[in-house]
Amino acid sequence: MTSSPDWTVVRNTFRQTWGYADFRYPQGEVVQTLLQHHDALVVLPTGGGKSICFQLPALLQRGVTLVVSPLVALMENQVQALRQRHLPAAALHSELSRSQQRTIITALQRQQLRLLYLSPETLLSPKIWPILRQPTLQINGLMLDEAHCLVQWGDTFRPAYRRLGAVRPALLQTRPAGTSIPIAAFTATADPTAQYTIRDVLQLRSPKLFLQNPYRPQLALSVVPTLTPRQRKQKLLNCLKDHPNQSGLVYVRTRKDSEELAQLLQTQGFAVAAYHAGLSPGQRREIERQWLTTQVPVVVCTSAFGMGIDKPDVRWVLHFHAPLLLSEYVQEIGRAGRDGKAAKAITLVSEPTGWLDPTDKQRRQFFEQRERSLQNKAFRLTRQLPRSGSLEGALAVSPEAAIALSLLHSSGQLTWLDPFHYQIHTSKPRPNPTNQQAIEQMQQYLRDRRCRWQVILEAFGFGGSAKACGICDRCLSRTT
Repeated sequence: MTSSPDWTVVRNTFRQTWGYADFRYPQGEVVQTLLQHHDALVVLPTGGGKSICFQLPALLQRGVTLVVSPLVALMENQVQALRQRHLPAAALHSELSRSQQRTIITALQRQQLRLLYLSPETLLSPKIWPILRQPTLQINGLMLDEAHCLVQWGDTFRPAYRRLGAVRPALLQTRPAGTSIPIAAFTATADPTAQYTIRDVLQLRSPKLFLQNPYRPQLALSVVPTLTPRQRKQKLLNCLKDHPNQSGLVYVRTRKDSEELAQLLQTQGFAVAAYHAGLSPGQRREIERQWLTTQVPVVVCTSAFGMGIDKPDVRWVLHFHAPLLLSEYVQEIGRAGRDGKAAKAITLVSEPTGWLDPTDKQRRQFFEQRERSLQNKAFRLTRQLPRSGSLEGALAVSPEAAIALSLLHSSGQLTWLDPFHYQIHTSKPRPNPTNQQAIEQMQQYLRDRRCRWQVILEAFGFGGSAKACGICDRCLSRTT
C-alpha cells in the first residue's frame, strides 16, 4: 500500500485544481479517510461537494479509481468538468462508439486514467471485468456515486447493483497480499434503513460515517391540493407566471406526461423543453446545455433529469406529480436554491378522496401492482433455478433470472460467491423493508400537519435536532 500524500500537498492540489480557499466540512475528513484506504459512507445534502471528496484522492494517487454511477448524463457532466481542468478522467458507457470505447479501454490498460466512470452493468460486463481483474492494473478504490440508487433500483430495476459487494474480494484475488481497495458510498438521501442496506450490500468494512441532514433553510416547501386535472394545470401555469424568466423544473412521472405538459406550456408562450430517458443522448445533452445557459429556463422532466447537474440559481421546483418515495422527493427538491438564496418547492396533489381527480391514487396503485407482479413472478422463477450456479446459467433459464436472484439476495436467501456465481440458502426470508413502507412514508409527509422539514428530518434520522423551519406552508398557516 502506498503512503498517503502530505496534507499540505493535498490542500494545495485542491486549491489549484478547484480554486476554493479551503474544504467545507466534511470534505477534508472524507478525503483523508480515502487516502488512508478506509471505507466510508457519506451522506451530504445536494450541492454539498460530494464529488470532490473522491475526485481529489484519485488525482493524488497512481492508478485508477472506479466510480460507479447510475446515469450516463451524470457521468458525462462530471467527466466534462474534470477534462476542462485537464484531468485524466473518462466515462465508459454504451452510448459511445466502438472507437471511443477502445480508446478509453486502451488508456485504462496503460494506466493513463485516474478516474473511470461506469455503470454497475458496464463494470460487470464481459468486456471490462477481465481487464479490471488484471494484476498489473492498479485500482485505488471503488466509489459508488448516488448510492441511494442501489436501494431504490437494486432489487428489480437494476439488479447488477446487488452484485457489487462481491466486486472487491474478486479484484483482490488477483492482487498481491496486502493490497487495499477502499469502497465509499456517496448520496444526498439515505435514511437509516437505506444506510444499513448500502453498508450490507457493499460489504463495507467498519466504514467511517459522515452524515449530514438534508435541511435547506432557504427552501420553502409547500403541498397544494387540486380538485381536478384542469385545476392542476392551471396552478402550474400560475407558477410559471409568478416566476417569469426564472430557472425552474417541473417533475412528472412518465415520458408521455413530460411531452404533453411541455407542449401545453409551449402553446401558452413559455420557453420549456421536455426531458426523459427516451430521448437520444444528443437531445438530452442539448436540453441540459440550454437549461444551464438559461436559453430554456424551464424543463418538464422525469427523474432522469437533474442528478449531478449543478445549476446554482434554480428558484423553484414544482412536482406536477408527487414522487412515490420521500428519498426521490428530497433529491429532486434539492435542485433548487443551491446558491443559498430563497427558493420554493411546490408539490401538487389530488384532494384526499380522489373522487374528482383519481390520477394520483391510480398512479400509486399501478406502481404497487407492478412491483407485486414482478416480485411474484421472480419468486416463482426461483423454484426453477439451481441452488448454486452462475448468473449466465440462470439467464439461460429465464431472462428475468437476474431480478429473481436480486430479490433472493435482498431477503437474505442468497450469497454472491463472486459477481457471477451464487449460492441459494434454505433459510427463511429475513424481514426486509418493502417498497410499500417507503411509499407510505411519502404519503405520510404529504398528509402530516407538522412542519414539512421536521417530517423529512425525522424520516432521515435527524428528528432530535429538527426545529420548525418557519417558511413552509404548515409553519406559515400557524402564524396567520
